[in-house]
Amino acid sequence: MTVIVRDFRPRDAESFSRVRRLALPFMLSTPQSVAYDVTHAHPDAHVRPLVAEEDGEVIGTAQTGIAYDSPQPGQGYLNVYVHPERRGRGAGSLLVRTAEERLAEVSATRLFAWVLDEPANRDFAERRGYRASRSAHFLRLDLANGSLPPRRPTPADVELRTAADFADDPRPLFELDAQTLLDEPSDIAHEFTDYEAWLKETWHHPLLSHELTSVAVVDGRPAAFSAARTDGGTRYGTVMTGTARAHRGRGLAKLAKNDSLHRARAAGFTEAFTGNDSGNEPMLAINKWFGYEICATEVHHVRQLG
Repeated sequence: MTVIVRDFRPRDAESFSRVRRLALPFMLSTPQSVAYDVTHAHPDAHVRPLVAEEDGEVIGTAQTGIAYDSPQPGQGYLNVYVHPERRGRGAGSLLVRTAEERLAEVSATRLFAWVLDEPANRDFAERRGYRASRSAHFLRLDLANGSLPPRRPTPADVELRTAADFADDPRPLFELDAQTLLDEPSDIAHEFTDYEAWLKETWHHPLLSHELTSVAVVDGRPAAFSAARTDGGTRYGTVMTGTARAHRGRGLAKLAKNDSLHRARAAGFTEAFTGNDSGNEPMLAINKWFGYEICATEVHHVRQLG
């Protein structure tokens, strides 16, 4: 049996998503979201997913591209996932080698890859020249059987709304998202400056739930938010929770996230997922307060090209 690596095709969306869910069950993924990410990617991102195939079965995937919104040029990424029951057949090695060649062709000078914090995975990365950098945790909350903190009175000058209320003009949410991103711990600096790109990549993304994304509004402007995604089933996740710098220290992010979690449970979602940089103690403390527990850890690895 021979493993081959080839470019992603539209009909691969279901198997691509399935392999990713099996390898990394803490992140939401659907065939629709996979297809959307490919077809709506910014041209400067050079998104070119790959699949590893054995006898017609997709057994591995690679997400590759360039961080086009970084002020530092040449920041590439490759995230490789292999079906847990198909490891040891060379799919991972072939995906990495092919992805590196493709990224070099589009002038990548540094490559970043997330690696599950397990000895075999870290050894795999280190043998290929990648060095460990920062780490991040996946966290899970049992919405069906756990207990959430009770809702607290909303401050008199704060109004809790949802992203759906900004359907006619989401630009204020874009501006808040862009500001909070600047303070997000990361090995790659990002700058949200392209509103149209944000609309495609974030606002119109098929996983984003406008109805479950909570927004704390002060003086008519979004001051804090908790962005929610769902998989169309029973799984819910928050992908970004933050507060505008001028309103920090008031507990508005916690207020927004608690509102979103309560509404998600009322809507029938049974599992909640989120992620935090391991050094982000304030947000880890907030999530512990909600009842989240760490379920896995990833380590960011980096390799210089050339």
